[in-house]
Amino acid sequence: MKNAQIPILGFAAHSGTGKTTLLTKLIPLLRNANIRLGLIKHSHHNFEIDKPEKDSYRLRKSGASPVMLVSSHRRAIITEFDTITEPRLDTQLKAFDQSELDLILVEGFKAEHFPKIELYRPSLNKPLLFPNDPMIIALATDDSRHPTLSAHNCPVPMLLDINNPHAIASFILHEFLGLAA
Repeated sequence: MKNAQIPILGFAAHSGTGKTTLLTKLIPLLRNANIRLGLIKHSHHNFEIDKPEKDSYRLRKSGASPVMLVSSHRRAIITEFDTITEPRLDTQLKAFDQSELDLILVEGFKAEHFPKIELYRPSLNKPLLFPNDPMIIALATDDSRHPTLSAHNCPVPMLLDINNPHAIASFILHEFLGLAA
């Protein structure tokens, strides 16, 4: 990722595996370790973050892009894309202020080339992304003894317990970011 100014770590999995659930548990743990982090989430759906009755929505719909909505609590920048196409993570990093961050977590963009932790629940009967993705640095699962994991000819990356966010946070802090224990 040429537009990454800081470490980026993705969480990749099939829908329904629990990416958002895990991230909502990991983020406070990383923040408690004084990690300043941002997050980029890929959505496969069209979405509106503004409401039709609001001025900012009406201004955007009249043709302004980008539109920045600012209050004393937060800022949102809404940019309309001229061409409807799947977004590329590296392109989105150009628009993401990284200047005061230590780490960017990414949910989705599983086909892109950057370090990722794969979340895998054998009970969902979905195929592993590993070993076809050489950027998977760890595999978080709820069944580390499942035959699917031992059926591969290459070694599985670091195995983590998907239900132990403290262990995953420790892996991120010490193995991925290289911080002292």
